[in-house]
Amino acid sequence: MSCEHLVCAQCAHPVIEGRCPLCRANRERMHNHGFAGLSPALIGVLLVALLLLTLAAEHLLLGA
Repeated sequence: MSCEHLVCAQCAHPVIEGRCPLCRANRERMHNHGFAGLSPALIGVLLVALLLLTLAAEHLLLGA
């Protein structure tokens, strides 16, 4: 979702302009994209890949 088309309930101006404290806070919240700028979906994929690599390494070490 983008804040370009949202209208603030407090000041009745577009949220993207950030005219009031509520606009600025919501604009920052909407533009904050997860950890280190990564999207939450990408973080989930990275965690699953790390889990699979850990399981593969464990299998190779215990199997030998």
